[in-house]
Amino acid sequence: MVSRLWQLNILEESKDENYMETLWESRFALRTHRMTSSVIRELLKLTQRPEVISFAGGLPAAEYFPVERFQEACQRVLATQAHYALQYGPTEGYLPLREMIVERMARDNICVTVDNVLITSGSQQALSLIGALLINPGDHVLVEQPTYLGALQAFATYQADYVGVPTDNDGLCVDQLPAALRHGPKFMYILPNFQNPAGVTISAERRRVLIGLAQQQGVPIVEDDPYGQLRFEGDSLPPLVSVDAELAGNNGHCYTGNVIYLSTFSKTLAPGLRTAWIVASPPVIHKLVQLKQGADLHTSTFTQMITYEVAKDGFIDEHVRLLRQVYRQRRDVMLSALDRYMPPEVRWTHPTGGLFLWVHLPSEIKIRELFEEALRRNVAFVPGDAFFTVPDPPPTARLNFSCMPEDAIVEGIRRLSEAIKDLQRAAHPMIAL
Repeated sequence: MVSRLWQLNILEESKDENYMETLWESRFALRTHRMTSSVIRELLKLTQRPEVISFAGGLPAAEYFPVERFQEACQRVLATQAHYALQYGPTEGYLPLREMIVERMARDNICVTVDNVLITSGSQQALSLIGALLINPGDHVLVEQPTYLGALQAFATYQADYVGVPTDNDGLCVDQLPAALRHGPKFMYILPNFQNPAGVTISAERRRVLIGLAQQQGVPIVEDDPYGQLRFEGDSLPPLVSVDAELAGNNGHCYTGNVIYLSTFSKTLAPGLRTAWIVASPPVIHKLVQLKQGADLHTSTFTQMITYEVAKDGFIDEHVRLLRQVYRQRRDVMLSALDRYMPPEVRWTHPTGGLFLWVHLPSEIKIRELFEEALRRNVAFVPGDAFFTVPDPPPTARLNFSCMPEDAIVEGIRRLSEAIKDLQRAAHPMIAL
């Protein structure tokens, strides 16, 4: 009798849980219906086991975080400016940090003042604020195909639709832009340098064509540039915001152009800082400040001050030079392992900077099956379909080379190649592979 009552109680509790879940679902705003969890964040939960060689996250090399420099900065700030660091601060951000950003942007011939700069809680918040600023339900946003998953998540919150333009080894295929622009996009979202996920960079010639078309059509560009400083080889290319200022005759004056520029300290110092920035025309910054006030009032004062203290006096330039050496070596190791182990039907990009390369797989490979097969072998990657805005994209994969030691990179690529070969054998049992 007691057992039966216990079973009935469990059943009633289950009904109550289902009822409450349904009730809450009915209360959620309509815009939440298109929201999804980040595939990458979910995958990272599966790859935290120490035995897994993970190429999945966009993670910097944690062993190169400047920990001692951070410790010294924390002690100095708390010893001399604790009353300011632990207090509320201005929404626009910590003034010395904004002044540093102005100075650094001047290196790319971008004339901005602190009135052009807003500090945000990571680039992801910047994307969310821009979505809130620009997107009405049903507006089109022009994106590269593939593009950064986090941006798709941020813009989906505001019920955006997408117009995709393909990329090749020279970045965005600008010859296809005129047709895409006929859809009337509200803005373009572009990652010009070592793009996430594909690792490709938009050539200098294409940058000028892109900016020219944007100015001609009156379509703003959101330039997301988290990796621009992490170039391993070749000449640096001017940011889109710099090209825009030049073509508009805007050099030498406070920037008032057509580009909203984003960058971050996540890839050059540490992602746990959650410190990034937006550069835009002052009227755009003014509206973004109002939106940020409704979101979080301001980015952590303490974190901003620590970021400034760590980065100042040229340290960030010195540290970036070290990261370039480390990441170039790891990229080279991954490229060499791909050449050694992958079947001939597999192709991949050769990034000149950043954190990622992009793998094109044979058409018979089902990417989710490959992910499961690879995970059984304790190696992980991000399936490429997460980065597309069209159904049934070709099988692709994003591989991160920055956060694994070299021996693990070689072993991980070997395991991944064996998983690919096994699926090829299953698809073509009569062909020797």
